[in-house]
Amino acid sequence: MIYFVGAGPGDVDLITVKGRRILEAADIVIYAGSLVWEEHLKFCKSDFQKYNSASMTLEQVISVMVSEQNSDKIVVRLHTGDPSIYGAIREQMDELDKHHMEYSIIPGVSSFTASAAAIKKEFTLPNVSQTVIITRMEGRTPVPPEEDLEKLASHKCSMAIFLSVQDIENVVAKLIKGYGSSDVPVAVVYKATWPEQKIVMGRLGNIAEKVKAEGIGNFSQILVGYFIEGEYERSLLYHPGFTHAFRKGVK
Repeated sequence: MIYFVGAGPGDVDLITVKGRRILEAADIVIYAGSLVWEEHLKFCKSDFQKYNSASMTLEQVISVMVSEQNSDKIVVRLHTGDPSIYGAIREQMDELDKHHMEYSIIPGVSSFTASAAAIKKEFTLPNVSQTVIITRMEGRTPVPPEEDLEKLASHKCSMAIFLSVQDIENVVAKLIKGYGSSDVPVAVVYKATWPEQKIVMGRLGNIAEKVKAEGIGNFSQILVGYFIEGEYERSLLYHPGFTHAFRKGVK
């Protein structure tokens, strides 16, 4: 059986209990070595085989999986964060489907939620934002024109931007145009939950300078929006005057 397992953002304890149990039972682990902390592999049994996919192609990864097709071995494809976000798992699953191989996906904690936790903020606040946009800046991987960063920022909701800090100046330029202000709060979280985690707080007008001063050029989340700082309304859910199925509101 093949399992796609989300390893979480970094901290080895942020993998799910189910993910950890499957990892402990794995005979073969193909892990994203450039992103997944190798401390995860210390939970594997002593005789497991490991493959670092950082130096592998899709074809090579699938070849390892297919070679075990007729065995009872457990194969774990260990992805960083949650594999459903920028995990490139669809192309792997399509190839496995061609070989009529069974697989399962175990979700994980994404770096965008880990980053919000690191700065102790909530993406969705009443009368501030009820929407989170997860996106990235175009680079060698293109982005559909309809999803240009400036257009997305025009919604003025909370944003979590992956894989883009290396182009922070262009990111900022597009966001300023979209939000219509350079005074929007921003947090850049480098390697959320890792021992070397760094948090840089600022505004669109100064965040690029701050990020460069810290020497940050990769492995970062860019969080943008008024959820980071500012006024908000109290939630109705726990308001004494709000009635719902489990509680009668009082005046």
